Amino acid sequence: MKHIPYFFMVLLLSTFSIAGVHPSMPWVDVNYPQDKDKRWWDDAWWKEGQLPTPQNYKVSMEEVTYMDDDVEIEAFLFKPEKPGKYPAILFQHGRRGLDSWTLPRVKRLAARGFVVLAPDMFGTYMESNFPVEHKYIYEEHVAKGIDVLLQRSDIMGDKICTVSHTRGGYMTLKALVKHQKQSQVACYVSFYPHWQDPNASEVKQIYQYAPELNELNVPTMVFIGEYDQYQRIRPIMAGIDVLKNRGVDAELIVYPGVGRGFDFRPVHVRTFADDLATKDADQRTAAFVRQHLK
Repeated sequence: MKHIPYFFMVLLLSTFSIAGVHPSMPWVDVNYPQDKDKRWWDDAWWKEGQLPTPQNYKVSMEEVTYMDDDVEIEAFLFKPEKPGKYPAILFQHGRRGLDSWTLPRVKRLAARGFVVLAPDMFGTYMESNFPVEHKYIYEEHVAKGIDVLLQRSDIMGDKICTVSHTRGGYMTLKALVKHQKQSQVACYVSFYPHWQDPNASEVKQIYQYAPELNELNVPTMVFIGEYDQYQRIRPIMAGIDVLKNRGVDAELIVYPGVGRGFDFRPVHVRTFADDLATKDADQRTAAFVRQHLK
């Protein structure tokens, strides 16, 4: 019986401890970058109930090549079937390459009303997908692809935008900065980019962003999933802060409930959250590109 008062004392202290947390606060307080500035806010939707209508085009796909010195680069060209001139995008694949899972996501981008050139680095060199080491020659081929795309007669304007994912984000970054293509590019968009040299040390992979971000000056939009890998999220968030501090128009959107590859995961593993994130990112990419290409 003498232990009963001690039991009630512990219970009482536990009650006071629990009561110290305000009941209106969630157990986990999660703050996403996009909710700080709320650049996604839409008065037309909130006040008038108006939703933006996506542009939808039937798209053709063609296998093409272009020369970079003595190397013939293989690529895919997607564009609306309807005749006319359209804004242009260079899409750069990542470590997965351009396969039956990733090619459709390029088509979905073109279906918003863009001419999209997608260089195929692994096909060009007859290499398997998912390489461990990165070849720096790829970045030169990306830079040349920008020149080739700008020479087309079916594109609008004198600049293009770049869209990429995973390691393609690094290739495109290097093409713009090291190979001096920023003057020809109006914006940079990337899905969960690898913002570090893939051949760099483990410490740099985890704790540092690619130094080229210190020289990137074009408007930038990046999408990642909440459950992406920590060693990717950390350099991305640090890189976005660096761009913002330098006055670059840079926006990071983190989608709750999804991880890496949400924009191309196939139906047998795809989730509703993946689909919502992909459709939203696709629309935001199209709007961002049009805004800067006008």
